[in-house]
Amino acid sequence: PASFGGRHMTPTFQTPHAQFCFETATHFTACRGRGATRTRETFDTWAEAVAYAQTQGDGRTMLYAVNALGNNAHISNA
Repeated sequence: PASFGGRHMTPTFQTPHAQFCFETATHFTACRGRGATRTRETFDTWAEAVAYAQTQGDGRTMLYAVNALGNNAHISNA
């Protein structure tokens, strides 16, 4: 996972894979819950995904980057 740096919520990557997925992302997902109660929302931009996560107010929304090859990486929680 990445951590946020700066006021624009720019991720700091922990692995080359996470950075690759983020830089080649076609969309981003925000996931909450687990098992039968898991929800997933899809966003065109990182900023939209972060803004959605922040509306939840608990820092437990998992944000993922997904690229055209189907690669994905957990980027951060927000």
